[in-house]
Amino acid sequence: MAPLNESKAHELPEGIANDMKSISQHTLSALITMIAIVPGTSFAQNATPATKTPVVVELFTSEGCSSCPPADSLLARMDKEQPVSNAEIIVLEEHVDYWEKDGWHDRFSSSQYTDRQKQYAPRLKFDEAYTPQMVVDGTTQFVGNDAPRALNAVTAAAGTPKIALALSSPVIDGRHLACSVSASSATPLPKADLYAALLDPTATTQVQGGENKGHQLDHVGVVRSLKKIGKLQDLGNGPMKFTLNAPSDSTPGNMRLVVFAQSSDLGPIKGAASISTKQ
Repeated sequence: MAPLNESKAHELPEGIANDMKSISQHTLSALITMIAIVPGTSFAQNATPATKTPVVVELFTSEGCSSCPPADSLLARMDKEQPVSNAEIIVLEEHVDYWEKDGWHDRFSSSQYTDRQKQYAPRLKFDEAYTPQMVVDGTTQFVGNDAPRALNAVTAAAGTPKIALALSSPVIDGRHLACSVSASSATPLPKADLYAALLDPTATTQVQGGENKGHQLDHVGVVRSLKKIGKLQDLGNGPMKFTLNAPSDSTPGNMRLVVFAQSSDLGPIKGAASISTKQ
């Protein structure tokens, strides 16, 4: 696999690439099979919202990558159907920028998300950044269109206790968004970084170049802004106020705000919450 500064940085090692071809062909059929296990029911299972544990699912993807659309579709299905009964799946679709030389500019791409993906490498034990890559709760990574692996990872993550975070109703002033986050805990809060992300809940692109030329790509949970806003342990003193700026091509009143607490050096995620920006 070539380093990131070469044109084929996105390519997977041969073994993983072969596995991914098989996964790409069977991802949607695997999901349909899971749904069909209980006739007449949807992919999602009934659960009391109060019992659900937030699980953050990050997908590193690109509109220039021909292997990514099946992973984008899997993420959308997980977001819509919420297949794990005791999990609230919070999706973050992060578009990397190392496909920009292959004939298509991904309007959602940013070097910030490429850097975040690379920072996961030492701890999650992968040699080079690749797409599509899914990371669940900052604890496990795998090829992003592997549906069975995704469901297993979310199920495991939902069994891990989390810090309960809560968000106030966002206040929008032009392209500026203000909010506050609080935590309820009977014990001292652990050390972790607090991040706030502003998302486009859905997006569609007609791709005019690169490997996906001529295709319509549909996205969910597209990260448009990601910012470190403080420390989790500081919430022990009360709610923390923060602000975010929405991109010029976004609609601030029709977005989603996510705040999550993550151990230093992009370690495990300790808690998360999300809220719509709609007034």
